[in-house]
Formats: sequence, structure tokens, C-alpha cells
Amino acid sequence: MDFQPTRDQRDLRAGVRELLAGRYGRDALRAAVDGGSAVDRGLWRELGAAGFFALRLPEPEGGVGLGLPEAVLVFEEAGRALLPGPLVATHLAAGAVPGAAAGTAVVTAFDLGERGGPLVSYLAEADAVLGAAGLPPGEPVRSADPLTPLHRVTGGGPADVSAYREAGALLTAALQVGSALRTLELAVRYAGEREQFGQPIGAFQAVKHLCAGMLVRAEVARTAVYAAAVMAQGADAADGQDADGEAAAAAEVAGEIAAAKLLADEAAVRNARDCLQVHGGMGFTWEADVHLHLKRAWVRAEQWVTAAEAEEALAAELSRTATGGEAR
Repeated sequence: MDFQPTRDQRDLRAGVRELLAGRYGRDALRAAVDGGSAVDRGLWRELGAAGFFALRLPEPEGGVGLGLPEAVLVFEEAGRALLPGPLVATHLAAGAVPGAAAGTAVVTAFDLGERGGPLVSYLAEADAVLGAAGLPPGEPVRSADPLTPLHRVTGGGPADVSAYREAGALLTAALQVGSALRTLELAVRYAGEREQFGQPIGAFQAVKHLCAGMLVRAEVARTAVYAAAVMAQGADAADGQDADGEAAAAAEVAGEIAAAKLLADEAAVRNARDCLQVHGGMGFTWEADVHLHLKRAWVRAEQWVTAAEAEEALAAELSRTATGGEAR
């Protein structure tokens, strides 16, 4: 079986990378940081027109009709570009919230903390909250990431997003993988340009080891995300089996997604830290982009499925497998 991306999938990824490079390059990123503009409505509509949000919506409903394997490729590119906004929530809301698929509506979700706490990102920029009847009131709180504004909801409890949790975790993991790959690129490029003692710092063994570790983490995480997407897509296509078979398949997919989220979160955070190390003092300056990747990775690590939740889900699946299908 060939698990390499198909020609159509590679073209899709290349098209999204080209779109984001033209519309959200480094100048646009820095302008957003300096101006405090977290969501560009014009770009949001362009993403909608390109099928970013309607990618998995069936064609009869006005969508593109693709699956999770294609979605993770697209979200990986968004993570690489450090594109801000509630991308995952709006994508999940396509077909459920009017305007989400077309990008004319910005949809956020109760996706932060274990099982969705009172914190909501992009509440002031949103037109709707996934699973909620309306926009709840909230008070702004300080965020680690300058392009992920947070609000603490003060009225009512969080909306139930359990039906979207696994897909949301997988797509967020894809964003983390894109960020991990981008910080690897930044580190390798800087190591080749910066000279010390008459040679590029990339010639020194300590720097080589840092970059090699970044590559291993990013590729292992990417492989896990791709595998989880293929498994989830296959499980959806295999609907109709007996109840025990469906439960076993669902538990296996949940374990794969949990593992993918754990690996992707680790890759994004640790690669950003190692990229800072390669850059030295320059990496800690506001002008460098590395700190933006680190701060975004911290926030994403708390979205949809936290490390503690992923560890519990993975342990439950390992226990079920070890005991012949009966979870302890």
C-alpha cells in the first residue's frame, strides 16, 4: 500500500502554500502583530472561496467533497504560515453555521483546556460559537500569543463540542506540524548564514545535533498526523459494521489521534525552543519570528485535546489492546 501523497494532494498543498505566501507572507504577519489585527476578514473570505473551510463538506452541499487526509495537508500549510484565526472551528462549522463554509462568517469554539473550559479565543472577532445559540458575554484576558486574543466567558456554561473534538484535535495537530517544520527551516537557514570563528555555525556539532533533533521530531509528528487522518477516514468509510466492530474502530482512531496530538504539540514547542537556541540572542528579539511560533504552539497545545487528555486516551487504547479489546 502506498501512503505517499497523491499528485492531486501534492497540488492541493502547493496551491495553498502559494495562496498563503501571496496573501500572508512575513510582511503581513508582522503588520498583524504590530497592528493587533487577529482576523483579516478579506483573507478569510478568500480562504472560503478557495474551499479551505468547505474542504470536507459534501459536494451536493456546496463543498469540495474531500476528506481528512487532504484537510491535514491544508492545515499543515496554514500552520507553517502561522496564519491566525479560529481556522479549525470555522472549518468544523461548515454546513452547520451559515457563512462558515464560504468564509463570510468567523466561528470560534470552546476548545481551550480540558473538555472545553470558560476560555474562548477570538470571541470579539467571531460571528458565532460552535454549538452555542449565540455569542456569550466575556471578559478579555491576557494571551501568550499576540495574535490569539482570549476571553473568559462570564455567562452560562461552555457549549458541548464533543462531537467535533477528535477532528478538531487532528487538525490542530496538523497546524502544529506545519509550525514545527517552519521553525526547522528557519533554524537550518540561520545556521547556514551565521558565521562564527570563520565558518557557519551549522558546521559545529552542537548545532547539527539541535537541527537533527528538530527534523526527527517534525517528521515523526507529521507521519503520526497523516496516519491518524488515513485511519479516521477509513473508519468513516467502513460504517455499517457491527456495534462491537464500530466501537473498537472508534477507540483505535481515538488513540491514533491522541498520539498524533501529543507528538505534534511536542514537536511544535520543542522545535521552536531549539530554533531560539540556534538563533542565540537574536532569537529572543521581538523582530525575529521564532517567538511567535513558540507562543502559538503553547496556545494550540491547550486546544481540543490537552496533553493530559491525550495521554489518558492513549493509555486507554493501549490497555484495551493489551486485554484483547476490553478496556480496564
